[in-house]
Amino acid sequence: MKIKTRRLETIKQLISSQQLGSQADLLRELRKEGYFLTQATLSRDLKQLKVAKAATMGGQYIYVLPNETMYHRVHTPRKSTEVRYGMGFQSIKFSGNIGVIHTNPGYASSLAFNIDNDDIPEILGTIAGDDTIFIAIADGADHNAISERIKSIISL
Repeated sequence: MKIKTRRLETIKQLISSQQLGSQADLLRELRKEGYFLTQATLSRDLKQLKVAKAATMGGQYIYVLPNETMYHRVHTPRKSTEVRYGMGFQSIKFSGNIGVIHTNPGYASSLAFNIDNDDIPEILGTIAGDDTIFIAIADGADHNAISERIKSIISL
């Protein structure tokens, strides 16, 4: 996965798990995650993600994401990498030349994107819904090897 894609995912997770009210706060949290970027880059990232500010019940303004199932506010913050890779994937099963991956709601398309971009020769393509990914598998491919490869992509 590209650095910018990971950074954008991290920003989404930070915003969805913490009440961050300024770019300085968000930059500080990104540094904790290993991302060192300028305020200008962060500003462009926030614009690309369509991040807005909204008032809390206490009248404080915090960053919020567009309405996406995957990124809802959580009450117990975790490191973004734990959330991205620990919660999304649930299982993988095979039947002939079809694989089915079950994910938590909202995770399927991003996981399918990662699988497609890893260029696994045995995987011909993916189709993602909200919480399910169908994988077209080349004839004669080893299901166990594909399963391990996919798990390694997800746990990067």
